Amino acid sequence: MAKQLSDEQIYEEARRRVKEKKGFWGHFGVWAAINTMLIIIWALTNLGGYPWFLWPLGIWGVFVLFHYLRVFVFERRSDIAAIEKEVERIKREQK
Repeated sequence: MAKQLSDEQIYEEARRRVKEKKGFWGHFGVWAAINTMLIIIWALTNLGGYPWFLWPLGIWGVFVLFHYLRVFVFERRSDIAAIEKEVERIKREQK
């Protein structure tokens, strides 16, 4: 069984997660702002022509989606926890 993380390790893990979440929201904000500007440019210049703005919106949107999934859905275990798990596995194999 893995040992408990120290208060310092818990703090570092929490700090890392907050940084990742802030990074996602920054990425999402830039994506939304730029794509809003592209839609406005399209609306003012083409008056209903080919919706070219869908290309950057969709392609970049896929990367934003992957970023979201990585940060909020598939949170990686900390390296510390993974290392502790391997140490325990090696100790069991040596018995």
